[in-house]
Amino acid sequence: MNSAVIEVLTPRYGIAWYPWAVQYFFMIAISYSALLLTIPGLLMGKRNYQALAKVALLVTVSCTLVGPVALLADLHQPLRFWHFYANLTPWSWMWLGSLLLPLYLVCVVAYAWLAWRPAMQEQARGDGWIARLSGWIVLGNWHAPRWMLVLCGLGALVMSFGIMLYTGAEVAIVKARPLWHTHWLPVMFVFTGLVAAAGLVILVNRLMTGNDEEVNGQSLKVIFGSMVLAGLVAALWLAEGITGFSPSVEAAFASLQGNPEWRAVAVYGLLVGVALTLAAAWMLRRNGNVAKAWLAGLLAVHIGWTFRWMVLMEVQTVAKNTAGYYQYVLDMGSSGLLGILGTFGLWLAALLIIDILVPWKRDLQVGTH
Repeated sequence: MNSAVIEVLTPRYGIAWYPWAVQYFFMIAISYSALLLTIPGLLMGKRNYQALAKVALLVTVSCTLVGPVALLADLHQPLRFWHFYANLTPWSWMWLGSLLLPLYLVCVVAYAWLAWRPAMQEQARGDGWIARLSGWIVLGNWHAPRWMLVLCGLGALVMSFGIMLYTGAEVAIVKARPLWHTHWLPVMFVFTGLVAAAGLVILVNRLMTGNDEEVNGQSLKVIFGSMVLAGLVAALWLAEGITGFSPSVEAAFASLQGNPEWRAVAVYGLLVGVALTLAAAWMLRRNGNVAKAWLAGLLAVHIGWTFRWMVLMEVQTVAKNTAGYYQYVLDMGSSGLLGILGTFGLWLAALLIIDILVPWKRDLQVGTH
């Protein structure tokens, strides 16, 4: 009996998304999550949440300004962004995102401008170039009614829901990647974004506002609640794969079967997640220890960023058409480590520029008139 050997050759494709994408997904998740943290104190006017709103608004604006820069860099040819607007493709989540992102940015900037405007008007009455610049920025001494702030805040909130949806859907829709193709991924992006945003608020609170313990306590509650919900989502995802309820999750398990590196990542993620959840619960129970919440804040930011790195970068090393894994080595140049550091440097620069020019620590526009 004759037998024949048939070779099937499949090309190896380079990764489609580079670390710039991780930076964008990280920054934009912190942006919309920190925006949610401003709602009780700024939009609803609750006095005991206004200190949290001040820090969260600063985090929101700084990350909103920097996130799109990382997105443009990930296009490889940034100047081709206009192609989104020249070619109508409403069935594409990326195209929908290209419409939502500018609207979201405008709403967030308008929301912050109206919140900071009374303090900047007061600053404009002083001397020096910062006072003169503040006078130009506030566009006169006219009074901005509160309904304008509420309208812009609601607009930013609505647009943020669109950002949550499109950033999750544009990854989860990829059927060729079972590790991406699950309806739980957009939900995990939101919950881990809340964790990272609350963690960053704690860090900024420690470094720039004197470590307000009320802000720490409120942020720790967000971290604890979000981690519990993220753990529940992870458990449901695992259950779908184990029971075979979701063929995509089952295929995701099969693609990682027998891989010690991914097993180690899973164990590490579980241990770090449990450690953060227990640390937040312990600090909240022992209220006097929230002054050391910056340790939990660092871990929260680490979890938010690492989750996106694993999802967006490491998943791309799993071969789609053949067995095995591709090796990815982080480049030292602008498409690798330098790009990561550059994005964080740009965010820090934006944070410091706002801190210099805007008296954001003063009372925000939260009146009822």
